[in-house]
Amino acid sequence: MNETVSDEFRKHLVEARSLYWMGWRPQRICERLEISPQLFSNWKKRFQWDEAEPIQRVEASLESRMVQLIFKDQKEGKDFKEIDLLGRQIERLARVHKYEETGRESDLNPNLHERNKAPRKAKNDIGEEGLEQITSAFEESLFDYQNRWRVAGLTNRIRNILKSRQIGATWYFAREAIVDAFATGKNKIFMSASKAQAHVFRQYIVQFVKDVTGVELRGDPIVLPNGATLYFLGTNARTAQSYHGDIYMDEYFWIQGFKEFRKVASGMAMHKKWSQTYISTPSAITHEAYPFWTGEMFNRRRAKDKRVEIDTSHAALANGVACADGQWRQIVTVEDALAGGCDLFDLDQLKLEYSDDEYANLLMCQFVDDTHAVFPLAKLQRCMVDSWIQWRDLKPYAEKPLADSPVWIGYDPAGSGEDGDGAGLAVVSPSKSASKPHRIIEKKRLRGLDYEQQAEVIRKLTHRYNVVFIGMDTTGLGEAVAELVEKFFPAVTRYRYSPDVKSRLVIKTQNIIDRGRLEFDSGWTDMAQSFMAIRRVMTDSQRQMTYKSGRREDTGHADLAWAVMHALANEPLEGPTEHGGSMLEIYG
Repeated sequence: MNETVSDEFRKHLVEARSLYWMGWRPQRICERLEISPQLFSNWKKRFQWDEAEPIQRVEASLESRMVQLIFKDQKEGKDFKEIDLLGRQIERLARVHKYEETGRESDLNPNLHERNKAPRKAKNDIGEEGLEQITSAFEESLFDYQNRWRVAGLTNRIRNILKSRQIGATWYFAREAIVDAFATGKNKIFMSASKAQAHVFRQYIVQFVKDVTGVELRGDPIVLPNGATLYFLGTNARTAQSYHGDIYMDEYFWIQGFKEFRKVASGMAMHKKWSQTYISTPSAITHEAYPFWTGEMFNRRRAKDKRVEIDTSHAALANGVACADGQWRQIVTVEDALAGGCDLFDLDQLKLEYSDDEYANLLMCQFVDDTHAVFPLAKLQRCMVDSWIQWRDLKPYAEKPLADSPVWIGYDPAGSGEDGDGAGLAVVSPSKSASKPHRIIEKKRLRGLDYEQQAEVIRKLTHRYNVVFIGMDTTGLGEAVAELVEKFFPAVTRYRYSPDVKSRLVIKTQNIIDRGRLEFDSGWTDMAQSFMAIRRVMTDSQRQMTYKSGRREDTGHADLAWAVMHALANEPLEGPTEHGGSMLEIYG
């Protein structure tokens, strides 16, 4: 056979094989190539075309097409593109053959091999540069009083701080803790009356590190690469004796069973290398933590000659003092914060918005004497629960937090005039029997909103919950809000205040609380403060008893409490009935 015949033979052989693997029928292949069926059959058997593996067929076809294009005299742009594509496919098939020999996935994907060679970054790792960044950001963001807290923590094992609301204490200690945890590897334990409140620390920490370094810390607890662990505990701290680290106890003047709580906390920080930090707004002088603050608890079990005297006045503690019982104490009022560089407040406006008593308690760190309160702290504490632990059916971040379960809404309007207080709004999940508690599952303070905006907030709640009752005080802006609410909730119930109406609302709520049938999250200190603000007073005529908050005519910070009472009034005086019912006799 000469060379020309041989080349023609090979061309027909390769083309016949390709057409056969493409699915052509043998008869059509023979007609196309002008060969005999017997010759085709001999080729198929001799070269075992039917026994070839799929990858062999693909490789042969790629090779054939590649050779055809390479020997093409006049190539076009599309030919070069196809040659490049075929070359990449041949390379990929070569990796497949390598994988068949070794079984290593990196033979299929070279990038995987490179990633495996590169050092892996540990979870929650910000590196040395990140530590420098968060340290600088932390130190540069401090007000004078916060820097004093930082300095005190360097030399004092126990810090005890009584502070005004909203001066950035939780925000500061969250940053202090995470910077120190990355720098030293020391554990941090954040404790509060509820897990939700303790997780405020976590939110501040995660956001701070992410904003500065771009790294989002993950986990609960958060475990750092250097071994430091950050725990966020609520009431389950009583069973957390095995933990150890620096303690941060937030809003401790609102914790139920403080003595037991502190015993567990101090046990977790017993070693000298661990520190303890207690921060809180004041509650009542009847609270268990009050003797801890004044030093009375320190003196109780000591002989008279070993007792100490501690001056807990603002004048003595304004700048922070290391006291004789081993605690560094400080009182930081809103006015101290303003003098210390905090420009977040307008004191003149705050004095308009709060009564004298409320201003003294919430912002000037003065304790409430609740011995004559309508709702004393001791009773309110029995209502305070760790909602994240006990309310398993509530999903607060879901579109429908309680699914289709019914709820009641209570609304208390803002006072009239520019100096009026904020409106209060409460959502109550009603009890289903006399043995079950009502639960306050959501609260809002509507400050700076006109009546249309306030009505819109209520309308959105009717989409979020299955609302079956809305009770509203129609004083001041209340009537305007009620008229708009009536358009989307025609069954809205109006309360027209009088001494009798207020008395019935309070008496009903007292009965519910006394029977242990009301619950709200322990972290809601503003809810407890709102109830504590209500006092029994005489009317202007001095002929009847009524209820007010502080010395002002409006209800002030008690707006949340009145909002709750407006919702609870839907329960009949005799308690829950099978079909429910509202206390119709208390409104006109």
